[in-house]
Amino acid sequence: MAVAVAAAGPRALLAQTGLELPRSAEPEARPPNPEAIPRPNTVAVRTSERLLVDGRLDEPSWRTAELLSGFLQSQPRAGAPASERTVVRVLYDSAYIYVGAICYDSDPRKIFSAGFDQDFDTQNSDVFGISLDTYLDRRNAFMFATNPSGALFDAQAFDDSRLVNRAWEGVVRVKTAVHDSGWTAEFAIPLTTLRFQSSPGDQSWGINFLRRVRRRNEEAYWAPMHRYHRIHTMSLAGTIQGLTGLRQGRNLSLKPFALASKGAGELRPPDQHGTSADGGVDVKWGVSSRMTMDLTYRTDFSQVEVDEEQVNLTRFSTFFPEKRDFFMENAGVFAFGDVSIQNYRLGSSPRDFSLFYSRRIGLLASGQPAPMFGGGRLTGTVGPLDLGLINMQTRADSGAAAENFGVARVKTDVGPARMGAIFINRETTGPSSPGFNRSYGADLSLRLFDHLLVNAYGGATDQEAATGDNKVGNVLLAWRDRTLNLSGFIKHVGEGFDPGVGFIRRRGVRQTYATLGAHPQPRFASLQELNPFVEGNFITDLDGVLETRELSAGLEAEFLTGAQADVGLRDTYERLTDPFRVPGSAATVQPGEYRFRDASAGFQSDQGRPFSLGARGSYGSFYDGTKRSARANARWRPNHHFSLDASAERNDVRLPSAAFNADVFRARFRYAHTTRFFASALVQYSTAVDEVSVNLRLNYIHAPLSDLFFVYTERRGMADGRVLDRLITAKVTRLLAF
Repeated sequence: MAVAVAAAGPRALLAQTGLELPRSAEPEARPPNPEAIPRPNTVAVRTSERLLVDGRLDEPSWRTAELLSGFLQSQPRAGAPASERTVVRVLYDSAYIYVGAICYDSDPRKIFSAGFDQDFDTQNSDVFGISLDTYLDRRNAFMFATNPSGALFDAQAFDDSRLVNRAWEGVVRVKTAVHDSGWTAEFAIPLTTLRFQSSPGDQSWGINFLRRVRRRNEEAYWAPMHRYHRIHTMSLAGTIQGLTGLRQGRNLSLKPFALASKGAGELRPPDQHGTSADGGVDVKWGVSSRMTMDLTYRTDFSQVEVDEEQVNLTRFSTFFPEKRDFFMENAGVFAFGDVSIQNYRLGSSPRDFSLFYSRRIGLLASGQPAPMFGGGRLTGTVGPLDLGLINMQTRADSGAAAENFGVARVKTDVGPARMGAIFINRETTGPSSPGFNRSYGADLSLRLFDHLLVNAYGGATDQEAATGDNKVGNVLLAWRDRTLNLSGFIKHVGEGFDPGVGFIRRRGVRQTYATLGAHPQPRFASLQELNPFVEGNFITDLDGVLETRELSAGLEAEFLTGAQADVGLRDTYERLTDPFRVPGSAATVQPGEYRFRDASAGFQSDQGRPFSLGARGSYGSFYDGTKRSARANARWRPNHHFSLDASAERNDVRLPSAAFNADVFRARFRYAHTTRFFASALVQYSTAVDEVSVNLRLNYIHAPLSDLFFVYTERRGMADGRVLDRLITAKVTRLLAF
């Protein structure tokens, strides 16, 4: 939607503040490589004036701050001056870091906002963003961003953008104003929200700023970089110096909660039926400037949105992402296993192997939550070591024994390499028969020559009555520059490897993967980038007998508008030693050797418009039959209050043993009245189980990081209308900071 020009904050107001600048500057000669330019520096200015965060930047103190401009594009023309002028100033006092930005725009009527939603979709909106490396380690960052509607996005990044935790939330004040010169953003970031080294003297932080002009699909940075890097790539950030006398404070907060709920349904355990009430508390304490402790008692996650239905036609388990805030915060500290890095094609990801998969804590095999007694997490730095500890205790419930989960993670730098180790323990507690499962491993990551990534890990598991090879190992090499993208890895997974608090898709295999791709940026047909690629994936058993082979080739295209299209071909070989029943059907594939091929194509229109549409289809053989798949999705955002997403996926499978359809239909509605009041509804229907699920959520932020939730969740069988599971919950939380 186009953000209307506000009556307040016109160009005349900016002139009165002394911050008026031309809308654009004369183009300057720039090196073709934006990362070859020296990293910019600025000096912080301390203010004694009380600043009102209103998006106007009209206090006299703003005139004393150094003016930061000269943003360079990362896309669509890397290294070229930004098409629109951006002016940033930074102030600080004993309690806050203040950032003010004027985002000039030659046509304010075309400014596009994703709306009021908290943690909005930053890729599809005009955006101003900030990243702060508070320890100047050039590795980790806090990130804050806003759109012209004043919505807040916040996140943590680890290991130079390798891992990004979008679930992290901090207390931040942000206001914006749209005017006839563009729009203005003003942030007040409390020092208590950040972690840094308290010091009476001067200190320096890493810092960078992002400006996104969505209608041009343009991204520009103060410390410039290529399009395959992001604002939280702190090794390429600038520096802010002269921060003096910063104190962390007590950094103690309590967040009690109270809830009332009513449960019913045939699949809900009997002891979870009827009305109940509960309460608990979360505690966050900054033990030191570099160490934070989180404690939780009688933890509850009833406000979390339900999982999206997935169609799984393979013989392997489905990975569902973690959505519970307690486990998502600082999750990057505990990550161990296959990696996924933006703009690299790596052939695997944490969805294939994660030694620590937090969804194994507090969820029963049926998917129902197990009552959590509580636990704690300690994360931070001790000398040269990055440390993470977790201990959680569940209660016995619904026939499941009480269990204790413990995780210890450590990382450190050894020369240019990042090395670490992890230990995970799961064991039953209480009067039930004791049982345990333990996992441990070591890993290494390394960047060489700016573009070469080396990642390796090795690990093992131990449990009662364990047999067979219990080890796992992987070595990955990947190269990504402005033109080439190539990678390969070798992986070994023993048949006895069984991580009790992890996720592994296949066991008892050796896997070899390689890919080669290019990323030319032609200047024709409105293309931003083309990506032709080939890849091969070979999986054998531990005796070297081929089980799976996938050979693929494809072409991906990204347009200057942000629209995307792709085509692909795949040739697959599968050897089955056991019958395979296709999930959600009566079809069974018998043991034998199979070779099948399929072709696919997809398109996604520009999502920076009020209406966008995507489609994908594939057709080919499937074992000894055929499979036709089609998926369509649409998004409608008529204004910054309302959005509607809908998708339909159809899989038509024909096998000698049976023919069936596996379909999923999904609709998600969101309404944001302001940046503090939200409503959403997710409705899903799956033909595989013939069930419809509904998840309705109301959320009112009555104070910073303090919420009032009302949640209604239901699963219902469509054949007879039976209620399988229903839960109604009202929950209130309140953050108390000391």
